[in-house]
Amino acid sequence: MLKTISDLTRFEEIFLAPYALKSSQSRGRKYAEDPHLIRTSFQRDRDRILHSRAFRRLEHKTQVFLDGTGDHYRTRLTHTIEVAAIARTLARTLGLNEDLAETIALAHDIGHPPFGHTGEYKLDEIMKAHNLRFDHNEHSLKLVDELIEKYPGFEGLNLTWETRTGLIKHRKGHAALDGEELLPMLSLEAQVADIADDLTYCGHDVDDGLESELITEKDLSSLVIWQKAAEISLKSSGTKENRKSSDYIVRCLIDSMVKDVTTQSDKNLTEFNIKSPKEAQNYSKPLIAFSPEYKFITDELKAFLSKKLYKNQKVVEVNNSCAVKLEKLFYFYLKKPQNRSEFINEREKKDGIHLAICYYLAGMTDRFAINEYNIHFK
Repeated sequence: MLKTISDLTRFEEIFLAPYALKSSQSRGRKYAEDPHLIRTSFQRDRDRILHSRAFRRLEHKTQVFLDGTGDHYRTRLTHTIEVAAIARTLARTLGLNEDLAETIALAHDIGHPPFGHTGEYKLDEIMKAHNLRFDHNEHSLKLVDELIEKYPGFEGLNLTWETRTGLIKHRKGHAALDGEELLPMLSLEAQVADIADDLTYCGHDVDDGLESELITEKDLSSLVIWQKAAEISLKSSGTKENRKSSDYIVRCLIDSMVKDVTTQSDKNLTEFNIKSPKEAQNYSKPLIAFSPEYKFITDELKAFLSKKLYKNQKVVEVNNSCAVKLEKLFYFYLKKPQNRSEFINEREKKDGIHLAICYYLAGMTDRFAINEYNIHFK
């Protein structure tokens, strides 16, 4: 039996919670489009992101370890896929709009530059020297609103208001979008994508850290959250002596965080009697959250990863070296107009030369940036 758009919207009305954002309630797009026959507006957003070049380039952008330095390390793309999977689970369990949560999760890092957060900090540093700034969340919105060009009738992907507001995360300086005031909190679906990002990188960065041997199970054994996950693993497998022991503990760690978020979030929504999407967004703090206990032990894990992995000398040296390459490329393009790409020349007319170069660099993959550096500096 063919499912039409009316069937899909009826499904949302019947099966989603009262506080879920329904596609039929969307505030629409910048440029009006006719409804699709078999996809909701949020499903169309998801597919537009998936089919964009900016999304595909995430395959070769650093998560923690430089792309190409190991066959099993996460890249920005595999990280994104894992975030989307957890966002779907959380949204489905809580009766939220799974399509919208997945869409925001898939797009949340689309504006990330090469070389991970080190690359982002370097671009921001360069921009500040020119009284500008760079933030990957803001750049994600810039990409989907303007820089991705696929459609003849408008710039960007013309995504819905709900997806776009989910990308900017209400950062400082974003009290409004398109001249309209934003509600204090993100939608519940955007909160789901946000916390899915947090717990996903906590889990998989432990996994990659163990793979790299920069951290060990012994290092992790002092952490409460690892101890809890190890206990769950032992109860399930019945033995510590297993070559896959650490892999399974990581699995248990992620699963325990997901379960905690669903339990605590359901408690919050019930306790505060949330009955609509607007009530959720008007609430004074995020409703999709860890319990106090898991918030504490997850923060402990984040502090551990920052010290032992992200600030590990081997990781820092590689990332800083790559960031220097970005800076040299920036000033090379600035001083050598003949070597600028057509993209830079086109964007200069709209955004000025400094932002145009910044956007070009942010769009690069790790390997493209390194190859470009080698062409001009070796």
